[in-house]
Amino acid sequence: MSMDIPRGKGHKRKKTILRILYAIVGLAAVLGITYYLSQLEPAAPSVDQATLWTDRVRKQDLVVKVRGAGTLVPEEERFVPATVSGRIEVIHVKPGVALQPDTVILELSNPELERDEVDARLRYGAAKANYRNLEVQLQQQLLQNKASAAQISADYERASMEADLNKELLAEGLIDNLTYEKSRIEARNLKTRNDLEQERLENFAKTVEAQLEAQNAEVATTKALWDLRKEQLKSLSVRAGIRGQLQEVPVEVGQQVNPGENLARIAQPEKLMAEVRIAETQANEIAIGQYAEIDTRNGVIPGHVVRIDPAAAQGVVQVDVALDGELPQGARPQLSVDGTIQIDKLENVLVMGRPAYGQADQTIGLFKINEQEQTATRVQVQLGRSSVNEIEVKAGLKEGDVVILSDTSQHDDYDKIRLN
Repeated sequence: MSMDIPRGKGHKRKKTILRILYAIVGLAAVLGITYYLSQLEPAAPSVDQATLWTDRVRKQDLVVKVRGAGTLVPEEERFVPATVSGRIEVIHVKPGVALQPDTVILELSNPELERDEVDARLRYGAAKANYRNLEVQLQQQLLQNKASAAQISADYERASMEADLNKELLAEGLIDNLTYEKSRIEARNLKTRNDLEQERLENFAKTVEAQLEAQNAEVATTKALWDLRKEQLKSLSVRAGIRGQLQEVPVEVGQQVNPGENLARIAQPEKLMAEVRIAETQANEIAIGQYAEIDTRNGVIPGHVVRIDPAAAQGVVQVDVALDGELPQGARPQLSVDGTIQIDKLENVLVMGRPAYGQADQTIGLFKINEQEQTATRVQVQLGRSSVNEIEVKAGLKEGDVVILSDTSQHDDYDKIRLN
């Protein structure tokens, strides 16, 4: 027969100690596993290589270019202003029509100007009539003065001859001295009258000339006013003045216009230039004369920079490019184009395509591909000057390296990715 032996307090104490030891061991194991896991690198994500944009680093010359959107505009535009006030009666042509210098674009009406033209014509006619009348009157007076002067001159000649004859007769004793003296005094008096009459005749001739010149000036003034009124009346028919294409008629039939107001805009479509808008951050190195290319999407036209706007507007600088080549078919004013300007050339430098992010003269992280392991590891790359589609590599890569240029921001938490 068996007997149960009661367990003592020592047994319970031993059991408690074992439980504590088991707990400590378990906690240590959990902490160890946690630490181990924390030291492990996160698993590299997998990326389909076909979806990536990559490029190989190469050594070559880099043509530094900047690009901007632009518009074709005429080199020369002529704005046709109103030279007189008037009311728009009819518009003969619409924008897009080819114009000759004498093409009438629109007609104005101005009844007051028509009355002024008639009045100026009548004033001119009256001035001419007054000139002819004055001329006749002065000619008559001149003839009368000439006749009087001729009579006095004849009397003087007669008296002079008589005095000379009496002088001879006195010497021969045929007449007395008193008779001779009388004839001599009369001749002297007639000489004085003749001299005065000739002087008066010369002065009157000058007076005639002066009066006719004054009246002729009145004729010229009234004629100039009439010519002006005729030109103003003629200008009611607004003509192009040059050969070109009508771009705009900013007025309507029935509208009242004033002198100086723009009535039409004319351009010569065969003489175009490009206005290219370049981001102000890229416009610092643009200079007059630099080579440029203008893409009309129907052909590329070579050109050169002829003007740079001194001020930026809304973050861009306008650059004017003169076109050196022939215009492709379909080129016309206001056509949207793309402009590329060559600002520099770097010889024999490391080059790759421009990444999706990162600007010139920055250091960025790029994934460099290990083609053997089919992985890509992040490296720090120092960028240099950039062009439209390429950028200089200053440090971080060597010739032949292949890098991922597409956006990898979703993998910013990883330094390595696997390529499928």
